[in-house]
Amino acid sequence: MGVTILVVLLLVLVNTLYVAAEFSAVSVRRSRIQQRMEEGNDLATRLFPYISDSYALDRYIATCQIGITVASLVLGAFAQARIAPVLIPFFQSWGRMQVASAQSASAILVLVGLTCLQMILGELVPKSLALQYPTPVALYTVVPMQWSIRVLSWFIGLLNGSGVLVLRLLRMSPASHRHIHSPGEIEYLIAESKEGGMLEAEEHARLRKALRLGVTTVNEVMIPRVRIRAIAAGTPFNEVMRITAESAYTRHPVYEGTLDNIVGYIHVQDVARRALGGADALPLRRALFIPTGLSLERVLNRLRAERQHMALVADEYGGIAGLVTVSDVLDDILGGVADEFKPAENVPERLEDGRFRVPGSLRVEDAEALLGVEWDVISATVGGLVMETLGRLPEQGERLEIDGIQAEVTEMDGHSIAWVVLGAREGEA
Repeated sequence: MGVTILVVLLLVLVNTLYVAAEFSAVSVRRSRIQQRMEEGNDLATRLFPYISDSYALDRYIATCQIGITVASLVLGAFAQARIAPVLIPFFQSWGRMQVASAQSASAILVLVGLTCLQMILGELVPKSLALQYPTPVALYTVVPMQWSIRVLSWFIGLLNGSGVLVLRLLRMSPASHRHIHSPGEIEYLIAESKEGGMLEAEEHARLRKALRLGVTTVNEVMIPRVRIRAIAAGTPFNEVMRITAESAYTRHPVYEGTLDNIVGYIHVQDVARRALGGADALPLRRALFIPTGLSLERVLNRLRAERQHMALVADEYGGIAGLVTVSDVLDDILGGVADEFKPAENVPERLEDGRFRVPGSLRVEDAEALLGVEWDVISATVGGLVMETLGRLPEQGERLEIDGIQAEVTEMDGHSIAWVVLGAREGEA
């Protein structure tokens, strides 16, 4: 009986091996295995070809499934042949059963016992370990998996070919196992990494913004019309030099009549070149125009295709709504890049009374992260949110409530909101 139990446990361990290998192979990160391989890890060198090629990964998974099936069938047949007969006399003496009834009872008991053992030790435990520690499990199981692939290669080819044939008869295309995650899944993984302490809050915010390039619009990051430093056509060169010298920007739109009629832009390099006598005239460069509502991903693609660094954002009526540069998009992702020529951006600050003083241009989602709230609003900035709530331009010092959050407009800049204080004072309800 001792040998029988040993064989049963051995077959369960074989099943455990294949289950662990299957789940670890589909969940392990290819980049981590590649890093181990570059460090000289022999097991990673063996594993990488399987997880980097969809066809090889299909054969790897097929081997696991064949191994699981064969181990389960052999275990069931062996246990029924060796353990069930041993239990028949027990049922006959204990329950005074007939031989046929005792055989059925012993068969059922063996089936239930093996199922529980197989589910716990052969399925749940290795699956959990493979999902929690995919890299070490995948590395430790790759050698026996290579042996299994060599032995079962002919059978794998037969089964895979048969499966593909059936799918083609059903007019369906066979799907390959690939390590692909949707943007939503990646965002979920990033959030889990932050909760697990693997990512800092700032790193999490940057990665999340990078993933949302396809849904974040240019309206949310562009320099608004009122802040565009443009130069009128026909401005004397001395005046152009003064404007560009005082400005923090390298590109300045040029307009005729009004800002809605942009005819191009001048670059500070061209101004310097002419000032040094290297050019007779100041060249006017072609301006790129993009519509409002365009996603940042498409904005970057347009700028790259047109070999431009700056684009004017035009509204649906043909007017100029704002201006966007590659730096604006990168600043949105990275949280602001230091530039000795560019003035420092206004940043939120926590006051002594527990409230936050934020610029009106602060993105709503950044304010939500700061306050730990979630607003269902249309506006992109805090200033826009205040005006959306009031339905009008606020006055300096005006107070309001935004979905339970106290807000106070502390400074206006013409018709725009410069600073807002958000949150309740410490001790206030």
